Amino acid sequence: MNSTPPFSELLALIESRSAALRDAVDAAPDPTVRIPGCPDWSLTDLVTHLGGVQRFWAATVAAADVAGPPPPGQRGEQGPEGDLPGWFSESTGLLLDALRTAGPEASCWAWWAESGAPLTAGAVARHQVQEAAVHAYDAQEAIGKPEPLPAAVAVDGVSEFLTVCLGSLGSWPHRPARVAFHAIEGPSWTLDLSPAGAKADPAAGGEPVTSFRGTASDLVLALYRRIPLSGIRVDGDRAVADQLLDWSKMD
Repeated sequence: MNSTPPFSELLALIESRSAALRDAVDAAPDPTVRIPGCPDWSLTDLVTHLGGVQRFWAATVAAADVAGPPPPGQRGEQGPEGDLPGWFSESTGLLLDALRTAGPEASCWAWWAESGAPLTAGAVARHQVQEAAVHAYDAQEAIGKPEPLPAAVAVDGVSEFLTVCLGSLGSWPHRPARVAFHAIEGPSWTLDLSPAGAKADPAAGGEPVTSFRGTASDLVLALYRRIPLSGIRVDGDRAVADQLLDWSKMD
């Protein structure tokens, strides 16, 4: 199913999820508090990471070179200098400006070529929604106030994870399996795992051996290992579910 919001909405979601992260940081009594989903990071580390990611993709989109990302010297300032919140706000602005200037169909490098997903600014915007949304959740969880991902983010987030993230991992190292994902909001997805890799929404075939069911937000957070599998319903072969999450570790 095509759940991807229009390009203009993707940009608005990047902005709103980045703002949600900033709000959580502003509310934190201590910027050194640890991030439960990324326990090696503090809240400061999280902001620095996402700001650097946004600046990297701003430079990559602007370079418009499908052959590779721009060299380090052409990526701008990747680390904060001085005011961290101001630097992070500027990072988000640089990314949004680069995406608006390029437009959704502009070509650029991206790490997901193997998945078959487009190498375009639109695809970058789509993934950066998820990057900002999951890390906003991280920041909220660190201050004890986690909120579900917005529905428009989460529904497309399941699809984006299955097609882009899993589709880029290469050969599935276990027995072939078909897995189903059901969002309480209505959408469902099927994933085939085989030596050829992960293929989302495959042709009709056998019944799934494992199924995941929950809100779209909880499905995304489980796939990104932010909540345990106990936070959603898993039916069928639990070993396949565990193998899938272990195979697909993503920050």
